[in-house]
Amino acid sequence: MLFINYLDIKLYRAYNTVMIKDPFDTVREQWQQERPDLDSSGAEVVWRISFLHKYLKKMASKKLDRYDLPIGSFDVLAALRRNGPPFQAAPTALCEATLLTSGAMTNRLDRLEESGMVERMPDPGDRRGIIIQLTPAGKALVDETAKVRFEQANDAVSALTSSERRQLAALLRKLVVDHTSD
Repeated sequence: MLFINYLDIKLYRAYNTVMIKDPFDTVREQWQQERPDLDSSGAEVVWRISFLHKYLKKMASKKLDRYDLPIGSFDVLAALRRNGPPFQAAPTALCEATLLTSGAMTNRLDRLEESGMVERMPDPGDRRGIIIQLTPAGKALVDETAKVRFEQANDAVSALTSSERRQLAALLRKLVVDHTSD
């Protein structure tokens, strides 16, 4: 019978993590072969972030499909929910919170209003403006789907330890701050 101690398993995992290849390693190798003068280190990061963005958005959408809630609509409901009672925001604040254009936000709000998840109300501070408010049905839906969304996100990073998650979050934060400080 073969006995493997905990340290051996940890070393095996660490060694194999380093040895695992993904499709972007092949792309890097091809560029190194064809254009060794190019530094692909930045591109490798961007390729993987782009792939993960598409993949994780697709997985989140699949989880929310059973609620008939597109991921973009979830984002709007979640932005309102995060504001706390009375769960309101101006459309421009929602655009900023969800990184959407005003046209895209109008389309999402129209659909959410038609389905009874939000309502448009006059802005008491601006006679020309409106405020978007989460309805009780919208709050119930976002409260239920937020659990699903957070579980999906945790599952997506389950290959990382808590320490690795914090480290990756810090590195990504650094990139976000660098690219949004213009």
